[in-house]
Amino acid sequence: MTEITPEQEATIVMDGATLADTLRRMAHEIVHENTTLEDLALLGILRRGRPLADRLAGIIGELTGITPPVGSLATTLYRDDFRGGIGSPTSKGSTHFDFNVDGRTILLVDDVLAAGRTIRAAMDEVMDYGRPRRIQLACLIDRGGRELPIQADYLGHSMATVANEWVTARLMEIDGEDAVLLTRRETEAEGA
Repeated sequence: MTEITPEQEATIVMDGATLADTLRRMAHEIVHENTTLEDLALLGILRRGRPLADRLAGIIGELTGITPPVGSLATTLYRDDFRGGIGSPTSKGSTHFDFNVDGRTILLVDDVLAAGRTIRAAMDEVMDYGRPRRIQLACLIDRGGRELPIQADYLGHSMATVANEWVTARLMEIDGEDAVLLTRRETEAEGA
């Protein structure tokens, strides 16, 4: 669990109940927009995208009787900032799915959408496995700050953040609680 230090200020954007309601709404939208659920597969971007994908697939199954398959994507090695020598990659797990992507609708699932680089990396990785009919994107939070022209097809909540603000999704499967937090870090100018 991420700890909040004294020089940080955190605001709860979503509590557990709101997060659950948001995922249910997103699942309804996914069902409405995908008339052939037999061709739908979800790929959760590691780390927190995978449990969100599992939850969405479960809700879709409850709503329709058809539970789409779910897999995981570890996009780290596909990120352009690491390939360009900026930073060093940290593994968050490995890519794993047991379905063919050819001809399917692939729904990428992530917790927080920001610059768009992780999503671009995810699309590159999916294309290395085959040729989907289409790729969609579901994100719990869009925090703004886009560097690439990428937007979510299914979005839980949108908010504008500034440079010293960070959005963190906490999920029961990883963090022991469901919440979305906006953390504001004090800048040096503010601390002086």
